[in-house]
Amino acid sequence: MAISMASLTSSFASLTFSSHISQRPQDLTFIRSKPLSIAHTIITPPLVVVASTVAAPVDLETTNLKKYVKARLPGGFAAQTIIGTGRRKCAIARVVLQEGTGKVIINYRDAKEYLQGNPLWLQYVKFPLLTLGYESSYDVFVKAHGGGLSGQAQAISLGISRALLKVSEDHRTPLRKEGLLTRDARVVERKKVGLKKARKAPQFSKR
Repeated sequence: MAISMASLTSSFASLTFSSHISQRPQDLTFIRSKPLSIAHTIITPPLVVVASTVAAPVDLETTNLKKYVKARLPGGFAAQTIIGTGRRKCAIARVVLQEGTGKVIINYRDAKEYLQGNPLWLQYVKFPLLTLGYESSYDVFVKAHGGGLSGQAQAISLGISRALLKVSEDHRTPLRKEGLLTRDARVVERKKVGLKKARKAPQFSKR
């Protein structure tokens, strides 16, 4: 269906455009339906944090033994008369003997507990007293540090033997006969350059 140009021209001529733009926009008004009520607001109380300090667990047995040792040794280890120092590898043990019932306390702990119930290490500690028949005549108090438990046990053995010499010089012969007065000077040999350990070398291949 063809539309004539004359009809299109007449239709465009009938359209009018307004070029006038309002310089002042209309004011917008908002109507509040209900006034804001402050009575319905919820006031939350301030958060109060209370920090409770939990006391660290206290080993009563160790505390009691420490008090017991301090009561038995007034003035500390250095103020005692029957004292001996033993060394083995890197371990050093200071030993004090007192007349008692045969208790052995190492670093404020029972010897069996400290040496983890190892029968060989316990034998090292008790052997000097067993040699002279004093296993139930003296209490042994020890401060040991350095090395491992095996080295500390052997250091305690030497310290007890040296302390027994201060009780009587007649103890030297039986202790010497059992080799309890000899300082074992063996230590771990140092590692060498180019080797894996003191003497172990890396595998050698000819081809």
